[in-house]
Amino acid sequence: MTSSANKGSHKPGTLWVVATPIGNLGDMSHRAVEVLNQVKVIAAEDTRRTGTLLNHFGITTPMLSCHEHNEVARIEELLGRLERGEDVALVSDAGTPLVSDPGFPLVREVRARGIRVSPVPGPSALTAALSVAGLPTDRFVFEGFLPFRREARRKHLARLAGEQRTLVFYESTHRIVEMLADCAEILGPERPAAIARELTKIFESVSSGTLSELRVALASGDEPAKGEFVVLIASHPETDPDTGVSEEARRVLGVLTAELPPSQAAKLAAAITGAKRKQLYELIAEPVEKFDKNQ
Repeated sequence: MTSSANKGSHKPGTLWVVATPIGNLGDMSHRAVEVLNQVKVIAAEDTRRTGTLLNHFGITTPMLSCHEHNEVARIEELLGRLERGEDVALVSDAGTPLVSDPGFPLVREVRARGIRVSPVPGPSALTAALSVAGLPTDRFVFEGFLPFRREARRKHLARLAGEQRTLVFYESTHRIVEMLADCAEILGPERPAAIARELTKIFESVSSGTLSELRVALASGDEPAKGEFVVLIASHPETDPDTGVSEEARRVLGVLTAELPPSQAAKLAAAITGAKRKQLYELIAEPVEKFDKNQ
């Protein structure tokens, strides 16, 4: 078991993990400003971007870069500073470090050396989006950015199709439309979802609907496809342990079966709910009250 307690007679410094605004500078906490003023050096993902933030708050603490391409090389330098008793702050471009941002290898190694790591909590696009999306937040899974390549992205989504927690992703302007198209196809076009865009910034927006509706809105330009996105998707509907089919899929199937031939009803219900067509077709042979009890 690793502790953050200090070891030995020489007292090392503290690595402060500091959250910074994701857009609105008014979200910068007094404590964050205080810590960034007091540390000996700030390890920043992008010194130019952090420099703008520091200038705004009149912070003159020296910086050094610490990003995904040089983080491992920086670890020994930062450990040396900490072991000499210097306090170090770790910041990302925006939000809370380590949440889809660099910092994990550094924090892991600092803790392994028995040096204190302390958080200065604050803004996070993940928690901000969850708080306003209107989807369940008691259980969620954060998946960060999906794979860049379409085949890998679709395979990853397929593994998440049965997830019983709210799904949360980050996505870029360049891939948001194709990402939503893959989500709609693999997770089900009628799956409830929300898109939080440019949170805390001037053009902030939060849109809700089905995956299909949101994809169409962004593809058509009804919703702007520019900015930084958090995509939230409802969990897979609970399924009947005996049939593997959700109550919602049963309800939809019951409605369609009353109007359409069995094969067509099963095909359309599968497209709407994301359930498997074969399982739905097999249910049609059961008594009607088995699958339309929620009507």
